[in-house]
Amino acid sequence: MNLLERLDARIALAEEERMLLDSVRALARDRIAPRAEHFDRTAEFPWEHVRAINELGLNAMFVPEAYGGSPMSYTAYLACVREISQACAATGISWATNYHAMKPLIDWGTEEQKQRLVPRIAEGGLAALAITEPDAGSDATGMRTTFREDGNDIVINGGKTFITNGDVADLYLVFGKWEGIAGAKESISVLVLEKGTRGLSVVRLEDKMGTRASSTATIAFDNCRVPRANLLGQPGDGLKILFASLNKSRPSVAAHALGIARAAFEDAVAYINERKQSGRRILEFQGIQFMVADLAAELALVESWLWQVGA
Repeated sequence: MNLLERLDARIALAEEERMLLDSVRALARDRIAPRAEHFDRTAEFPWEHVRAINELGLNAMFVPEAYGGSPMSYTAYLACVREISQACAATGISWATNYHAMKPLIDWGTEEQKQRLVPRIAEGGLAALAITEPDAGSDATGMRTTFREDGNDIVINGGKTFITNGDVADLYLVFGKWEGIAGAKESISVLVLEKGTRGLSVVRLEDKMGTRASSTATIAFDNCRVPRANLLGQPGDGLKILFASLNKSRPSVAAHALGIARAAFEDAVAYINERKQSGRRILEFQGIQFMVADLAAELALVESWLWQVGA
């Protein structure tokens, strides 16, 4: 057992979580990894990977039992993100986005909202987190999407860009500014938009250099009418909900990156054990050994820190 395998064995998981993680590893190895290259080359959305993940009921791991879930620890979720991402980076992004987008609904939604909307995700639905706009990336206060109250509805106008799952989502967590509230920060609000809402359209999909099977869309809202019952919290609560969401999603992004790093490292080690130069395996050259040791040390460090954060 090498250093990284020993670290994996020490991740603090309950017995049922470890059993699930073993199932995810088998799924990733046998059903996701073999098709990852195909989906990346063609940029097709990996529906067969989504179906395989749903057969395990993985969305249920972050959904409370009251809404059809089978909740497990945040650490177990991070470990699953890493395993799926190690097999297919694009699939890892698409699946983890379900958590990023719907955890705020679970944390901040009313009982009625959660009873009505969350079971769709527990059953295998896809979600999208719609924050970014052409002029509002890291500075969310620059967003121009507007929410206007009209009777029992909220009317959305504007658009979002670089939205993961933007063309395939069943539910969208959309951030915008509430008309009538002054202030770039104070006006930000958030609601859940459902697939099929009139006025919601996909403007384009990005043609990316990598993770091409994870759809990245520009979407538009043209007088989309959403029931006020889909508003999370009160008008103006959006910024605190956004920050709370990012606090939980950023370690998930780290787990995704570590999955890619582990896959690259293991491929590299396999190659330098097979490739020969001047009658010797590349691994036998001291300069290569230095690089491998440095990479292994960095992976061990960041993985150890990730599990500390997860706990």
